[in-house]
Amino acid sequence: MEDLIRILLVDDDEEDFFITRDILNDIGHRKYKIEWILNYHDALHVINQQRHDVYLIDYRLGVESGLDLIKSAIRNGCAAPLILLTGQGDIETDEQAMKAGAADYLLKGRINPKDLERSIRYSIQNAKNITEIQKLNIELEERVQKRTSELFDAIKKLEEINKKQRQAEAEVRKALEKERELNELKSRFVTIASHEFRTPLSTILSSASLISKYNQLDDKEKIEKHIVRIKSSVTNLTGILNDFLSISKLEEGVISNEPCNFNIKELTEEVIEEMQGALNSVQKIEYHHSGSESVFLNKQIVKNILLNLISNAIKYSKDGLIKVISENNISKIKIQVKDQGIGIPEEDKQFLFSRFFRAHNSGNIQGTGLGLYIVKKYVDLLNGKLEFESELGKGTTFFLEINIGL
Repeated sequence: MEDLIRILLVDDDEEDFFITRDILNDIGHRKYKIEWILNYHDALHVINQQRHDVYLIDYRLGVESGLDLIKSAIRNGCAAPLILLTGQGDIETDEQAMKAGAADYLLKGRINPKDLERSIRYSIQNAKNITEIQKLNIELEERVQKRTSELFDAIKKLEEINKKQRQAEAEVRKALEKERELNELKSRFVTIASHEFRTPLSTILSSASLISKYNQLDDKEKIEKHIVRIKSSVTNLTGILNDFLSISKLEEGVISNEPCNFNIKELTEEVIEEMQGALNSVQKIEYHHSGSESVFLNKQIVKNILLNLISNAIKYSKDGLIKVISENNISKIKIQVKDQGIGIPEEDKQFLFSRFFRAHNSGNIQGTGLGLYIVKKYVDLLNGKLEFESELGKGTTFFLEINIGL
């Protein structure tokens, strides 16, 4: 028998309480304890006590709104998931619930034991994941403070000794700055992860619930729409994780340049095939290679460069053709990735390869601002050259050139 799950229902209709209780009783493999509160103010008081594992909140609570209750609870530090109950199954309500911070929303009158159990289980697990990320962030900050304090104490002692020891002080200062940069970078990773993961995870959870409902209505068009949303969110999560793993290894200096012989044409075609799932219905990738297909480079680094450049081209050009061209003239390998996307503003071009930088016209396009920074680091490891041309509203072309062996 699994642990008891404590639920608080906030609803001004007693009949809804009995219905929800009966649905929970029909979930045979889990044990629930449900409590019921009628109004906004009493509910907020009880939520602040943090005695429940999950909260089911009606959209309308007399003159108050369930969305307002969710916002107030989150402001007061509520970490447990809050699920909105509503009679309106439209995209506007979906977006309002996500914006307010709801873990999910369910349609009243259509709730069944399977959907309710899944929503509760997913929401609780998602809340645990976010709590773990926040805990890690706090631990990292504490370590930074402790390490910084220790190093500053060492510097203070070094100031009291002779000239030779003052030279050592300069080295300690340099080490301190590097330590602070690395720890600040790790802390920022966790903060970005907490923020960037929330939207795709909420989208996946919301779409999974809606697919079940639309399946009952045999609405294939809406089912397909939410499947696309789930795939897009999973692609975003994968990209974020890959960025974090790559930058961590690069900053720590654990990536070495160990070349091997491989087929550049086959590798590029493999990368393009992997990226097909990220294309929308009007996007297409065209690839052309000329010259010898054999190169002597670090295969994984080249693959990571291609993945990032092609992913960027897809992300910032929602329609049109993406061209990938590779050329091997024995001494050099040249690669171009050209899109017909939004382009890069003139004032942003000088910062394009900076860490965490995103162009002003990137809008709501998801990203960490690390992709091109990572690409530049990889190219530097290969002693290569990376340049670009871009025109606002017409697209961008990246030019990669690397000296190769036989």
